This record gives sequence, C-alpha cells and structure tokens, in this order.
Amino acid sequence: MTRRHVLIRAGVLTSALALFPRALRAQDRALRLIVPFPPGGATDITARAFAEHLTRELGQSVIVDNKGGAGGSIGMSEVARAAPDGLTFGVATLSTHGVNPAVYAKLPYDPVKQFEPVSELVKAPGVLVVSAKMGVRTLGEFVQQVSANPGRFSYASPGNGTIGHMWAEQFKRSTNTQMTHVPYRGAAPAINDLIGGQVNAYFDQVASALPHVRSGRLVALAVSWSKRLDVLPEVPTFAEVNLPDNNTPSWFGLVAPAGTPAVAISRMHGAVHRVLALPALQQTLAGQGLYPSDLKTPEQFGTQIRDKIARMRNVAKFASVQLD
Repeated sequence: MTRRHVLIRAGVLTSALALFPRALRAQDRALRLIVPFPPGGATDITARAFAEHLTRELGQSVIVDNKGGAGGSIGMSEVARAAPDGLTFGVATLSTHGVNPAVYAKLPYDPVKQFEPVSELVKAPGVLVVSAKMGVRTLGEFVQQVSANPGRFSYASPGNGTIGHMWAEQFKRSTNTQMTHVPYRGAAPAINDLIGGQVNAYFDQVASALPHVRSGRLVALAVSWSKRLDVLPEVPTFAEVNLPDNNTPSWFGLVAPAGTPAVAISRMHGAVHRVLALPALQQTLAGQGLYPSDLKTPEQFGTQIRDKIARMRNVAKFASVQLD
C-alpha cells in the first residue's frame, strides 16, 4: 500500500469518527445520574434501584450523584448546566418539575426549555392521613368536622412550597374548607407532631405513611391512585369520594440536558422500559409503595411535565403561595 493510500484511508477514518454520534463514542464512560435530594429518601432509593439494573442492561456504569438542597433546585440546575453528551441524566419529580416552577419567583432552571424528557420511572400514590387522636375514621367525617370549624384544624407539611403543602391546598380548594398550615423543616418532625396530635392532618406518600397507619397511630382517609391499593384495601381513592382533582399521584422520571442527542435519549428510554419489566425491580418498588410508569414515550412524559406545571400554578395562585 502506497503512502498516498494510507493517508486517504486515515482521512476517511477521521471523518467517520467525527460524524459518529458523541453519545455512542462515550459508551465506555460512566453515566452520571443526579438525584436532586439527599441520600435515603424515596427519590434516592428509586434512583439507586434503577442504577443497579441499568448498569447491567446498558453494560455501562451508572453512578448516582446526590446534589440536594433548595427543594431540588440545586441538583436540577446542575443537570441543566451539564454537557449534552449523553453522559448526564437527572431524576425529575413532581416537586422539581411541577411545584418549584409554580411557587418560586426566581427558579435557577427552566423546567421545560433546559431539559429533554427521557422517561417517567415510577408513580408514587399519595395519601391523606390524620392523627388517630382526632377520632375520625372516614373522609366524610373529616370534611364535616373541618367544614363546621373553619380554621380550627391544622395540617402539617415538610415546608412551604413542598408537594405536601400543595396537595393540602388543592384539597382545601376542592372541598371549600379552611385549615391552618403548619410548615415543618422536613417530614420527620411533621409526622412526629401528627402522631402526637399537635396537628391534625398530613398529605404524604403512601410509602412513608404506611408503617404508621398499620401501627394504628395514623388513620388513612383517601389515596391518590386509579384504584384502591392492595396495601390499603379499605381506603377509597379521592376519585371515589368525588374529589378527582386530588387523585393525582406524585412521580419520578429521567431528564437530560437540553440538546442531548436523540440517540442517547432513545437508548436510555429503551433501557428504562426493559428494566421496568424486571420482577426484581418491581418487587423493590412495591416495597417502597411505588408503581412502574405507564407512560410509553418521552413525548408523553414531556406533556405530563407541562400539564403538572400548569396545574400547580393554579393551586399556588389559589393559595397565594410565592417564594423567593
């Protein structure tokens, strides 16, 4: 082979590599999965369960990186700023891509323009629980007491502008009732005071409320799900008691920085849905009160994000919730 032929072939190879998608050339590098909340919570547990199975499915390490703070805003900002090379993904939630855009006047990321939707992962049913010391057993009894005593009863939340706060405000709007909001610095102290009877009600995820319901210290009145849950078969859905606007569960999903190549989005989306079919993962999720997503495409997930932002903005306007 002449020197001229060698140079020609080298030039062709260089051109081919330049055209080869960056996301595919990077498949031998670890993927970074940013969780915008501290370790140990439901979002983190879910991310780590998926990361384990995605590592095997993709043949590529998936490393969970917790970047908590500011209601998820710090972590989501880091995802938005990351290079769109198919190596960085973030776990979006109803809080980061629904509540935060509705309640924060200056959010350090745009939940729509700065992200590519990849796939919803799971849905997380919510539940209205009350202190057993309150003495009510049904949602009807609770609404009757609250209606008859405007402002007398209180509800706890993990903080101003959290999903628990917004769920409660949606409930007040749907039932035309008044309750006093008592914000706490996190879920643990809120639950403790609820059990002790210092506050009356709390809107929580089923996974974290279930042990206290089973112990009899809390009473579950309604769940936000399409049907009654196997773990709480005696508890009606909000839709069953004519409160369909309160029947929306929380969710976790994957997003990527805007501009991430379509081939990388498609590859991760396909891997997620193959992993969702694994019995081992489904068992892990069920133990956390979580359910595999029923959304099939990135476009459907993107539509859901936009819809939830609009809905939460309506709730925030009703409740006059605006944070700096």
